[in-house]
Amino acid sequence: MESIKSKIEDKTATIGIMGLGYVGLPFALAFAKSFNVIGYDINRKVIDDLSKGISHILDVSDEDIQRVLNKSFYPTDDYQYLKDCDFIIICVPTPLTSEKEPDLSYIKNACQTVAKILRKGHFVILESTTYPTTTEDVVIPLLEKNGLTAGEDFCIAYSPERVDPGNREYTIEKVPTVVGGINDECTEIVASLYGSIIEEVVKVRNTKTAEAVKMVENIFRNVNIGLVNELALLFEKMDIDIWEVIGAASTKPYGFMPFYPGPGIGGHCIPLDPLYTSYIAKRHDFIPRFIETSSEINEFMKVHTVNLIEKGLKKAGKKIQSANIAIMGLAYKKNIDDVRESPSIKIIEELVNIGANIRVYDPYVKSIKTMVGEFFSGDCMEDVLRGVDCAVFVVDHNRFREYDIRQIAELMGTPVIVDCKNIFDREDGIIYLGIGKRNKNDFNEEE
Repeated sequence: MESIKSKIEDKTATIGIMGLGYVGLPFALAFAKSFNVIGYDINRKVIDDLSKGISHILDVSDEDIQRVLNKSFYPTDDYQYLKDCDFIIICVPTPLTSEKEPDLSYIKNACQTVAKILRKGHFVILESTTYPTTTEDVVIPLLEKNGLTAGEDFCIAYSPERVDPGNREYTIEKVPTVVGGINDECTEIVASLYGSIIEEVVKVRNTKTAEAVKMVENIFRNVNIGLVNELALLFEKMDIDIWEVIGAASTKPYGFMPFYPGPGIGGHCIPLDPLYTSYIAKRHDFIPRFIETSSEINEFMKVHTVNLIEKGLKKAGKKIQSANIAIMGLAYKKNIDDVRESPSIKIIEELVNIGANIRVYDPYVKSIKTMVGEFFSGDCMEDVLRGVDCAVFVVDHNRFREYDIRQIAELMGTPVIVDCKNIFDREDGIIYLGIGKRNKNDFNEEE
């Protein structure tokens, strides 16, 4: 492996990136600043667009691609080009199956592809989020089917991706990355490679330790969000505004970290990682009760949002059946175009199944697919709101904060507003409900 070490130092190594999505494409462009990069994806349209210098991700501009295209970045859907790479970094999705179990099919397919062209001296790195022992139990056996031995003929390591869509401050280069190889030499080499583009690299004992790091990071967030969501449900009944409580609690300079309630959690990591951990925990005869409870609470918040909609419409003398409802925000968090695991999906499905008529708007998202059909965002926020019975603000896009609640209400047919992210202040004459807000005074609990 001495030759590959020298290639890192003199920047002559070729990097292959498998999967050019929210993680792979930013990673490819980060490496393309110093190395030649082969970007591989099975999606022909993605490759066609990238070959024309067109980005399919909000965080990556067309100019970013055009700056390196055919100079140090070469997109392709032909896996044979990976054969000449020194490093192959796997950045494919790891979703859940319909039974809420880990779906490793993308990782397995990627490994089977790599095995076809794997040669001595290759270095394979898994970036995809997954449960501890995946590299050992799944990746290595698939790669070794061609007769080569991991750790002897080729190196392998795991590094958990830490890409935060929409975060302009903490780019790939500025976020410390964790690396763990199957032996010390693999760890040192991957640390050297990543250290050439990332400011800080943290080495851990092995691949399963690195995989566990990713689980802990996101379970920590899932559990704390679950806690504040449960408190939000309680405080609504007690006529206490949890947003005010969290704001005051945050003034304590030690021992407290603010998390905020909402209509459920989305994105690729926080909703899925606890279930990945639960899966592997049960294979070790351990029931992760605390983790599973927090996930259940967070999932219930989508139902709670529908309950608030029904409650508000009832106050206005309307039924949710046949009501015209505007879902404002389709992305899973503010100011991005990523709809993976978005709470809006489940909320829309529940409302349609009850019989409501749905309009949607998101300044960043063109459409969203659900079990009850695909919904296309209106071009104009005002047109979507005009005449509706209820407006549900699922996401706190900056665009929404350009309006006050009175302006929103004047566009609507019936001014029922459900605020999931503490965007607006209550005003007289407008039926307003919010997650974790003081809703009790406006309604009789017997209604």
